[in-house]
Amino acid sequence: MLIRPQTGEYAPHFEPYIQMAPEGELAQFLEEQPKRLREKWAGIREEQANYRYAEGKWSVKEVIGHLADTERVMQYRMLRIARGDTTPLPGFDEELFARHAGFDRQSIEEIVKGFEIVRESTLALVRQLDDEAWAHMGNVADYPATARAIAYNIAGHAEHHMRILNDRYVHA
Repeated sequence: MLIRPQTGEYAPHFEPYIQMAPEGELAQFLEEQPKRLREKWAGIREEQANYRYAEGKWSVKEVIGHLADTERVMQYRMLRIARGDTTPLPGFDEELFARHAGFDRQSIEEIVKGFEIVRESTLALVRQLDDEAWAHMGNVADYPATARAIAYNIAGHAEHHMRILNDRYVHA
C-alpha cells in the first residue's frame, strides 16, 4: 500500500492535488479515472468538445489534452527520481504546451484515447516500483520531490481537472 506523501516531499503548490488522491490503493484510483473520463466525455459531439465556459479558458479537448501532456511530463519525472537520478528537473509551461498541441485538429475520441494510453504507461511504472524507489528524493523546479509524491500529484491533478470538467462544462 502506498502511503500519502508528507510535506517536504513536494512543492507546496501541489498540496491540493496531493490531497485529492486517496491514500492506499492509488493504482486502483489511477485505473478508474480514465474509465470515468471516457464514460462522460468520449462520446460527445465535436461542437461540445470545443466548448469553453469563458473567454480565454481551455476547451474540453484542451483540458483532456492537458491531462495527457502533464502526465507525460510527470511520469518522466517519476521515472527519473524512482531510478535514483538526482539531476534537477525543470518545470514546464502548460499554457505553451496547450497553444502548440493542436488539440482542435484532433477528435475528442483521439484525445481521450491519448490520455488512456498515457495512463496505461503510468500504471505500468507505478505497478513495478518498490518501497525504496517510491522514497527516492529528487528535485523538480527547485523543489524536493519523491517518486511517491509525483504519483499522488498525477492522480490529484487529473481529479482536479475532471471536477472542473464536470462543474463548468456543458454536455448534453
